[in-house]
Amino acid sequence: MNKTHTLTLAGSAVALVASLSFAQDTKNQGYLVDTYGNNIVTSPTTGLCWRSSDWTPSRAVQFCDPAERKVEIPAPAVVAAAPPPKPAPAPASAPAKVASRNVNFSADALFDFDKSVLKPEGKTLLDDFTRQLGSARYAAILVTGHTDRFGSIEYNQRLSERRANAVKDYLVSKDISVNRIKTEGRGETQPVTSPGDCKGPQSATVIACLQPDRRVRVEVTGTSGPSTISR
Repeated sequence: MNKTHTLTLAGSAVALVASLSFAQDTKNQGYLVDTYGNNIVTSPTTGLCWRSSDWTPSRAVQFCDPAERKVEIPAPAVVAAAPPPKPAPAPASAPAKVASRNVNFSADALFDFDKSVLKPEGKTLLDDFTRQLGSARYAAILVTGHTDRFGSIEYNQRLSERRANAVKDYLVSKDISVNRIKTEGRGETQPVTSPGDCKGPQSATVIACLQPDRRVRVEVTGTSGPSTISR
């Protein structure tokens, strides 16, 4: 082979390499391809594909770079947990009904006959009443005195008032607010006994018979249910 032929072959090889370097099929970008741009050129000794300077991992093909071409699995979308439902508002409690608690104390248990000074056993009864009242919420206390029919109307009215005030004073001494206590006397006007009961002049028997008429009624107006205790 003469020198001219040799140079011609060398020139052809250079042209071939150049054409392989720049003839790129869009589907094989990043690799050297043949002059027709269809097939990727591989090394005759190793069988590996020739990468060009445009090669990037994103342009890797399975045939040449199976390890580079990984299928990217999108991360699962993070779904924010729904906020817990707000608790239902508690139903508004109905306001407590105002009711009365009535306690009827026997005047004979609180006072001596025809007297308005509390006896020791009378104070014990009122102590028990204040303990029952405790810390209950109440609006007012009404103390009403009553007498039997012996004596004049005017005298019995004044006696009933004195007894009611004696009970009030004792309750105030037990830390019950004086502003919440009212008193009144009814004298003999509201007897418990019937007109035909306890007939006859004043005597021990008739006085004992009229005992229910001699009483002190304590009415507590508050928020608890009604109850009546008779003494």
